[in-house]
Amino acid sequence: MIWYIGRRLLQMIPVFLGATLIVYLMAFVSSGDPIAAIAGDKPISPAVADKLRAQYNLDKPVLIQWLIYLGNLFQGDFGIGFNGRPIIDQIKAAFPVTFRLAIIAVVIESVFGVVAGVISGLKKGTLIDTTLLMVSLLVIAVPTFVIGFIAQFVLGVQLGVAPVNVGRDPSWQNLLVPGAVLGAVSFAYVLRLTRTSIAEVATADHVRTATAKGLSRGGVVSKHILRNSLIPVVTFIGADLGALMGGAIVTEGIFNISGIGSLLFRAIKDGESPMIVSVVTLLVIIFLVANLIVDLLYAVLDPRIRYAK
Repeated sequence: MIWYIGRRLLQMIPVFLGATLIVYLMAFVSSGDPIAAIAGDKPISPAVADKLRAQYNLDKPVLIQWLIYLGNLFQGDFGIGFNGRPIIDQIKAAFPVTFRLAIIAVVIESVFGVVAGVISGLKKGTLIDTTLLMVSLLVIAVPTFVIGFIAQFVLGVQLGVAPVNVGRDPSWQNLLVPGAVLGAVSFAYVLRLTRTSIAEVATADHVRTATAKGLSRGGVVSKHILRNSLIPVVTFIGADLGALMGGAIVTEGIFNISGIGSLLFRAIKDGESPMIVSVVTLLVIIFLVANLIVDLLYAVLDPRIRYAK
């Protein structure tokens, strides 16, 4: 197991370096002159511009800039934003909100998606299966911002059971509706993926053998069908955690949530390259950690991986 984890950690290093380099090049090279973003509409003297370039290491080759950024990053220094505030302080204020939002979305897609997928897979071809497939297809077809506005209007305006605008430092309860909106599409994909896996494994030889030996239906489902069907589902959910945090821009905008998505949107709009690089780097780290956890879950779900040499 230790060898398995060590190999996965070594594989993460080039992925992290390559991802941060690509993001850095896109943010600082493709977006034009960052000094213009700092100055905005105000005129700026050449001396002040040179001082700002030196402060943000923009007077050095881009690869040297990237290496300096990595060196500071490994020391926990995300740099200073164009607004003069430390980037780490702005991330600390926004990250917990989006993290809670993403956790709610993951729980909803995992619990409800897997349960609905198991029911649909075991009832393949029935009215329940058809209904669940139609619901999932409808959720996938409708854009997230439409689902968000409908939920906001019905639950917030008409029924008054949820806040219309969440605002800063929301509670878990206030994030339930935005979290459900954020995880709605992922729920539909988990449902369909689980259904397909369940339907495929249910016809396997070892399942028929277990049934022929007299094992109860519940035992067959839990020990032989569900466990072998969860590997592709776990893979999707693990990769989806980072995608949910990065894709929270729309949901946070609808419900006025001050999270990572809103922070990244403002940074892109204002051309704040250091903030863009730092936020995306954080999302890359979360994605890699989530995939490491998924790899460890593989060993739990599939003993062949656990005992492989």
